[in-house]
Formats: sequence, C-alpha cells, structure tokens
Amino acid sequence: MSITLWKVVFIHIISITGLFGCSPEEYLNIPSIAKYFSTKGRYEEVNPYLIGDILAVNRSILQPPSAQCRPIHLTAVVRHGTRYPTTKNVKKMGRMYDVVRNAPAQQGLLQELQSWTQWYTEDMDGRLVQKGVDDLRHLAMRMSKLFPSLVSREKLRGGLFKFITSSKHRCVNSTLSFQAGLTQLWAIEDMEFEHAVNDALMRFFDQCTKFVEEVDKNPSAMTELDKFKQGAEMTRVQQKIADRLGVAYSLITHDMAEAAFYFCAYEFAIKTKNSPWCRLFDELDAQVMEYALDLKQFWKRGYGHDINSKSSCILFHDVFSRLDKAANENKSGQQVSEAVTVQVGHAETLLPLLTLLGFFKDNETLTSTNYASQTQRSFRSSRMLPYAANFILVLYDCGGGDLRLQPLLNEKPMAFPGLTEQESSMPLYQSVRDHYSHLLQGCDFETECQLFRNTVDV
Repeated sequence: MSITLWKVVFIHIISITGLFGCSPEEYLNIPSIAKYFSTKGRYEEVNPYLIGDILAVNRSILQPPSAQCRPIHLTAVVRHGTRYPTTKNVKKMGRMYDVVRNAPAQQGLLQELQSWTQWYTEDMDGRLVQKGVDDLRHLAMRMSKLFPSLVSREKLRGGLFKFITSSKHRCVNSTLSFQAGLTQLWAIEDMEFEHAVNDALMRFFDQCTKFVEEVDKNPSAMTELDKFKQGAEMTRVQQKIADRLGVAYSLITHDMAEAAFYFCAYEFAIKTKNSPWCRLFDELDAQVMEYALDLKQFWKRGYGHDINSKSSCILFHDVFSRLDKAANENKSGQQVSEAVTVQVGHAETLLPLLTLLGFFKDNETLTSTNYASQTQRSFRSSRMLPYAANFILVLYDCGGGDLRLQPLLNEKPMAFPGLTEQESSMPLYQSVRDHYSHLLQGCDFETECQLFRNTVDV
C-alpha cells in the first residue's frame, strides 16, 4: 500500500469512529490512583474538565496585556497519544501475570485476577491505540478553538502549517491524527497535508553520544532509583501487594510491583477500565510508585545529569529559530510564512527541553532518601507528561514592535522561570531571548554531545 493510500485509509477510519471515544458512564469509573500513573496517565487526569466535554477550552486563560495583541506564530511540541505497552513492558507484565496465574486459587481479588485475560502481546510494541488517535484529533480541535486566527482553515489551506514527527509509528500516526482532526473539523476532503520525519529533532536523545554512554547505557547514572527500589517505602508496597494476593513476599519484586501498576494504568488508559489490578494499590502505594517513576525521569531525562537537558539543544535552537523568523517577517511587514508548527515526539523529547528551559525545578534534588519531604514537589511526571502532553509557545504582536511570548503546558499558561517581569506568563519576546541568551549563544548539540570534551580553558 502506498503512503498516500495509507493516509487516506487511516484518516477515513478515524473519521468514522465518532467524536468521543468513551461514554460519560465509562468516564465515571476512574481508579482512585489514576492521577499517579506518571507517563502512562491519561491527558484527562491533567485536565479533568475534559471528562465532561473533550472539546472544552477556557479562552479566558489567554490574557494578552492589551486588546491589540494578536497571535502571529505558534510552535507546539507534542507527545504522541495513548499507546500499547512496549515489548519490554509486555514481557515484564507477563511475568507478573504468571505469578498471579500460578498462585494457589483463592476467593476475592486473586480469583478476579486469575479470571482476567492477559491480552497484551509483544508485537503491540508501543503502537498507537484508538484512544491515542482521539487524543491528537481532539487536541487539534481544541487548539483551533483556543487560537482560531492561527489554527485556521485558511492558514492550513494556505500552506502555513508545518508538521514534523519522530519516525516511530506512534508519532507518525499521532501526526496523521492531528491533521485528521483539523480536516474533520473543517470538512476538508480535497487536500492532503504532508509531514516531515526528523529524528535529529524529535529523537535527539538517541543521537547524543554523551547522553547515550554516560546516562542511557550507564547503570550508575540511576543509582538513586536503584536505592529507592530497595528502600523501606518500596518494600512496604511490595509486601502489601503480596499480602493482597496471598503469595510469598519474595515473589513480588520491584519489577513485579511496577508491572502490576502498569496493568492498572494501561487498562484504564486504553480501555477506560478500572481493572482488578488497580485494587492492588491504595493511594499511598501509588504515591510511592509515582515517586519511583519520577526518580527515573529526573535522573534519566531531567535535572539529574546536565547532559540530559543539553541533549535537547538542537530542538531548543530549532524552536527559537522559528520564533525569530516569524518575528522578523512580522517586523518587515511580511506575512508570517509558518503560522503553526506541530512537532510530534515522545515524553523523552519534551522533558529535556522543559528542563533546559528551567521549568519544574525544585529546591531539592530528588533522591532515594527524601521521598517524605518531596510530597509538594513540582517535578511530577504525572502532571507534566501524560499521553498527548504538549508544550506550546505562542508569539504575539501587541503593536508598536511589542512582541510577546506565552508558554503553555497541556493547555495551561505557565510563567518562564527566572524572569522578573510582573507578567512573566506573557513577557516581551526580547526579555525571553535575553534570559536564555547563554543558550542561544551556546548550547551547541555537537559540542555538548561529544563523549570526551576538552574542559580546559584555553
């Protein structure tokens, strides 16, 4: 099947599935621990108002400093939608299912789990599910409602949109789903919209040698996570799971606990099912599991190692080059040639960029020993990185050369960290450039990612 024909078939399939993937009745059956699922969480847990209306937006949150302000460019870095588990996690989940299946039959929860059908297969390998298709379709429609003068039929038809994606199938299909949301919204049937595959931008972490060798493939980079897995908090969770199942403590390792947590999360994210797996955890257990997953994100993609964020230098410069181009075209009186850029990648794409920009940085480093003092931490992957997470930068022209920039995460305005302006959620674009001047003048991907860097001053 040709790529063109595949696109037509794919868009037709998702256009006839209906606007809403789940009924209101299904939405009511939400596990009490759903808000702790880290990167396996639904977008609706971050924005609960969407449970009642998946196309709801709150335009009042967009408050430019004056009525003259008009948006001229939008760049969105978007995570793919809800997906199946990867092969690695399917294998881990299968081992946990074997523990349950081979346990002596009992009444209650264990019996329910033994009657449950393990339907995940290794060939699913992280592919986009129908809910993931809907995630991106609905996001596109909401973005059009939030920014109607930018995300518009006229600009899409006029070729003023650019779509870039990771090569992974879940990202390509998420990009097609986003496009389909727009074409469905505006009943466009006579045009096909392209996308560019660019792993250098959207999977930079694979191509940063220093990151790969010193963090990704280096077990010692995750020492704090390993210690936490062996610590008192996690041990209590594992023992409580064993008690609920009536099996030996030795059978429930951290990997088994994590697999059970994933069963609960995937069943809910993919099928909107509050499965019996969720009853293996109370809220305190889920908070411990979330912290372990946050430790992983912190030390592998966040503030734990400097190269984590520096690996995103190439994406950082790409985003600002688009903003600069739009600003310069607008200043010279030209039409902005790229009104909307949608870049679809992974949680591993978003988090290093957010870290480089200084968002969600707590006073304390996340470690294996300070779980109790981190209950109010801002670094929470469940809130930052659900499926379909999105970081949006909107450039406004407020007249008289007054350009302003607004950042949003998951459709909520944020303030640029470290800026002293009173209205730091929509500061002058030049103030933002000045604030990040050290990165704009440096942060060279090739230099940062060299494995052996010469740190001696010449």
